[in-house]
Amino acid sequence: MIERPRRQRERGSAMLVTLVVISSLIAGGVVLVSMQMQSMRSTTLTRNGLSAMYCAEAGAIAAHQTVALNYNSWGPTLIADPGGSGAQPTWLGDSAFSHDIDGDLSDDFQINLVDDDDEASGSANDPTTDHNQKIWIKSTCLKYPDTPQQVMELVSFSGGGSCYNSQAGGCDGNNNTN
Repeated sequence: MIERPRRQRERGSAMLVTLVVISSLIAGGVVLVSMQMQSMRSTTLTRNGLSAMYCAEAGAIAAHQTVALNYNSWGPTLIADPGGSGAQPTWLGDSAFSHDIDGDLSDDFQINLVDDDDEASGSANDPTTDHNQKIWIKSTCLKYPDTPQQVMELVSFSGGGSCYNSQAGGCDGNNNTN
């Protein structure tokens, strides 16, 4: 009888190599998908951060005139800490101007008034009293809670009125030259 050479037992080794290759391809795909999702999340946060900044700026601009016109109401509505929060003054509510920028019938920002620490040197800070006719308008965007943004603007009350050449001191520094 003629003896045939026996085959070595290599059964299954090709399947094992195939499984390792497929597993590594799947793992690589999972890593790529994860990286893409993280990139999309980062892009969304950046976009929302910019939108929140624009929202807060729009709030400060919308409140500017109303705050300036209500100088006599500043004192009791001032808050001491720019980082703190307080209730929005009632006279700055929706009846004064719209707090809804995008028309979805919900407030997009909140306005607070912050004392500018205008007390004389050595005096204790009194956040409820304004001494120099200047305060900070703090506008906080409420629309994007994941990326909160605040804008502060210094507002000065000048009293208004007309300037007349014959008035003491004259107009535009002309020293009352008639």
